[in-house]
Amino acid sequence: MKLRDTGKKLPLTYQSNNGSRDQIQAGRLCTSTFTYGDTPPSPKLRSDTRTCVSWQPSGWRSAENSSMSRQCLRCFLICTFFSNAYRDISSRYFNSSDNNLQYWGLDYPPLTAYHSLLCAYVAKFINPDWVALHTSRGYESQAHKLFMRTTVLAADLLIYIPAVLLYCYSLKEISPKRKIASALCILLYPGLILIDYGHFQYNSVSLGFALWGVLGVSCDWDLLGSLAFCLALNYKQMELYHSLPFFCFLLGKCFKKGLRGKGSALFIRIACTVVASFLLCWLPFLTEREHALQVVRRLFPVDRGLFEDKVANIWCSLNVFLKIKDILPRHIQIAISFCFTFLSLLPACIKLTVQPSAKGFRFTLVSCALSFFLFSFQVHEKSILLVSLPVCLVLTEIPFMSTWFLLVSTFSMLPLLLKDQLLLPSVVTVMAFLIACSTFFPMFENTSEEQLQLKSFAVSVRRHLPGFTFLPRIIQCLFLSSVITMILLTILSVTLDPPQKLPDLFSVLICFVSCVNFVFFLVYFNIVIMWDSKNGRNRKKID
Repeated sequence: MKLRDTGKKLPLTYQSNNGSRDQIQAGRLCTSTFTYGDTPPSPKLRSDTRTCVSWQPSGWRSAENSSMSRQCLRCFLICTFFSNAYRDISSRYFNSSDNNLQYWGLDYPPLTAYHSLLCAYVAKFINPDWVALHTSRGYESQAHKLFMRTTVLAADLLIYIPAVLLYCYSLKEISPKRKIASALCILLYPGLILIDYGHFQYNSVSLGFALWGVLGVSCDWDLLGSLAFCLALNYKQMELYHSLPFFCFLLGKCFKKGLRGKGSALFIRIACTVVASFLLCWLPFLTEREHALQVVRRLFPVDRGLFEDKVANIWCSLNVFLKIKDILPRHIQIAISFCFTFLSLLPACIKLTVQPSAKGFRFTLVSCALSFFLFSFQVHEKSILLVSLPVCLVLTEIPFMSTWFLLVSTFSMLPLLLKDQLLLPSVVTVMAFLIACSTFFPMFENTSEEQLQLKSFAVSVRRHLPGFTFLPRIIQCLFLSSVITMILLTILSVTLDPPQKLPDLFSVLICFVSCVNFVFFLVYFNIVIMWDSKNGRNRKKID
C-alpha cells in the first residue's frame, strides 16, 4: 500500500548563529505540523504514550519557535545530503554550497551520521521527494511526519526499551512485581518522552547504548559493556558525562584482579576493544588529517560560549548577578569550568576506583553526570537527560529522591517545552509518571534515614550533635517546597506575560530554582557515595 503524500512548502524564519533573522524558503520539514483538529493515524498508536506525545502540535510552523525544530531539520537535511549529494561522508562536516553549516549543520559524531544515512535510504525508497537535494526545502506532509516519528519509535524499540527491560529483569533481591513496576516507571519518565517525541530528537539511542554498557560492565561482560559505551559516545559526544565512571569502574576492576596477573590482561583487552571501536566508527574520517580535525571542531564548538539559551546550571544562574561571559575571556571561562567540573567529580571517582562495585558505579554515574551538567562548558538544557538516566537506575534503591529529581529535571526544561507548545503533554506525562511512582514506590513511606541511604551520615553527625534526628523531616519539607515552587512557576509562566523590561523573567526563575535543586542533589548523592562503606556487600546484585 502506497502512502498518500500531499506535501507542500512552507516559509520558515530561523535564527542564524550571528543573531540576524534570515528569511529563507524553509527546508522541507522532517515532520508536518499537526493541529488539534487533526487525527492521529491509528487508534492503536494513540494508546502508546510516546506516540500520543509525538502527534501533539509543535511550534515548528511558527517563525518564533523555528529554532526548536533545529534537531528535526538537521536530521532531515543530513539524510538529504547523504542520499543525494555526497560520495565522501566526511564532506557532511564541511561548509559548502550544498551543505551550509550555518543552516542546521551536523555537529554530532559519526554514528549519528550513519544512522541518518540509513533513515535517508529508507525515506528515498518510500518517496524520493522527501530527500531531494535543494528542491525538498520547505516540504511537509502527514506521511512524512509519520515516517520521521516512526524512526524515533523504531530506535526506541530496538535499543532503549530492551535495555530498560533487561536491566529491570536482571535486578536481584526484588520481586517480579517490583521489577515490572521499575520498568514501567523508567519508561514513563516524561523528560525523555517529551524531548524525543515532542521536541524530536534521538536521545534514546545514545542513552540506550549507555544503558547496555552499564549492564555489560555490571555483569562482568566488560568487553561488551565497553563496546556498547563506545557506541554511545560515538553517537553523541555528551556521553562524556558518563565516561569517567566507566573508566574508573573498569580500572578499579583491573586493580582488584591485580595488575601483574589477570588485571593487566583485562586492561589490555578493554583498551583494544575501545581503540578498535573508535577506529571502525571514525575510519571514513581518518583518510585525511583535516577531515578528522574538522569533525572534532564541529563536536566541540567552543566559540558558542559558556552556555546557550537558558540552562539550569551554575554558570547560567550566576550570570544573572555577574555577567561572566562578558567579563572573562573565553580561555579563562574554559579553564574555570574545567576546574570546577573536575574537582566536583573527583571524590566519587576516587572512591569508585578504590572500591569498585555495581552500586557505587550507578551512584557515581549520577554524581559525575550532574557535575558535568552544573559546571562544564557549553551545556544545553536537554543535557539533564544524561543525569536522569542513571537516576532512573537507582529508582528502586532510593525511590523518593529519584522521583523528586526526575520531576525537577523535567521542570528545568519547561521554557523549551513551552516554546514547542508541549504544555498539555508535559502535564499529562508528569502526572502519569508521578502516579505510577507513588503507586509502586509509596514515596512518603520511604523517607527514613535508612531508606534515604543517609543512616551512616546521620550517625556520623550525631557523634557531634546528638539531637540530629530530624533529617527525614527536613528532606520532606524541602520536597514539598520544591514541588510547590515548581507548580507556581509553571502556572505563572503559562498565565502571565513577563514585564517588558524583563522578557526572560520566568525562564530565568525556572532555571535558577532548578539549579538550586540540582546543587542540593549533587551534595546528597556525594554524601550517599562517600558514606557508603559497605556498598560492595549491600548492593543490589545483578545476575
